[in-house]
Amino acid sequence: MPAIGRYVQVATLVTVASVALLAPPAFAGGRGDDGTRDTTDENANLSDDGTLSVSAGGVRFDHSKNGKGGKVGALTSSTSWSPPPCWYAPKYSPEELQAYLEPIWEAGSTGHEWDNEQRKKYTDPDDPKKDFNKHKSGKGYWWGSYVDKSFPPGWDSCKRDYFWVDQGDPPPADVENAVTPEILAELAYSEIRVPGTEVTLAPAQATKVNLPTWSWLDGAEFQPVSVTASVPEIGIYATATAEPVALKIEPGTPDAETYPASGLCEIDNGRIGEPYAKGKANRTPPCGVKYLRSSGDGTFPLQATVTWEVHWNGSDGAGGDLPDGEFGATQDVVVQEIQSVNR
Repeated sequence: MPAIGRYVQVATLVTVASVALLAPPAFAGGRGDDGTRDTTDENANLSDDGTLSVSAGGVRFDHSKNGKGGKVGALTSSTSWSPPPCWYAPKYSPEELQAYLEPIWEAGSTGHEWDNEQRKKYTDPDDPKKDFNKHKSGKGYWWGSYVDKSFPPGWDSCKRDYFWVDQGDPPPADVENAVTPEILAELAYSEIRVPGTEVTLAPAQATKVNLPTWSWLDGAEFQPVSVTASVPEIGIYATATAEPVALKIEPGTPDAETYPASGLCEIDNGRIGEPYAKGKANRTPPCGVKYLRSSGDGTFPLQATVTWEVHWNGSDGAGGDLPDGEFGATQDVVVQEIQSVNR
């Protein structure tokens, strides 16, 4: 069968390290009892090395190179861009679609007339062997719609009924949001998790008025992270990778100065800011803040936000950039007056 564009059916996915751990998905979904589309299905598969891969909405995610730990969080796009709210991907084999739809028709849950109309789409009264395309079993899939489980705006825009796609062929040209490596990259973006951004402040103890405070993040934690999304049934995948590029410091009060003045600390050789050490008290920190008044009996809410550049590459050799993402956190800072002793 000829290979067509990005929908080439690869001979095996075992050669792709990022998806080699992924088992075939359990298809689910379709129309619910009220005639609406079902939400995404999820199945977790734990591999021998402890990698957790999750199947959601016909797409398999490999999180083995994602951020880990209790303080990780999702990126927020720096623009109005957002991942697709719904998409089309392989959903059923012929036998699976038959097993799903026939009980609904037999129950007459949506009305006899409607059920008969549906039967005509998937059955052939002149040749029952062709019912649900069973004569093509193993040579393609019934595609259907999937929905982002958070139901963002537009989640209900994928309203097309199930449609058949032969292996190696692209879906019909008029199908918008049919899964592609680029759509997989966008879905992987939404799965990326990055480390928390509580900065270390020094000198230790409480920050002093008019004294520079050094700020930095643990460079060992702030390394590139990535998520791979795949649809093994049609041999496509994409990896979205996020890399930290800058730390922005917002002191939480206008009575403060930042270092540098913009408050934007560029990341240098994987290091975010510079750790304070004895003997640096009289130096200007490359990344930090100087408070001009005390916080009194309260605190100042210092906001630290890391910007992550995101790019992707896919199974068809394509790739590119996705919008920058941000993730930040607020921490309370106590600022005290410098105590002096008069003699």
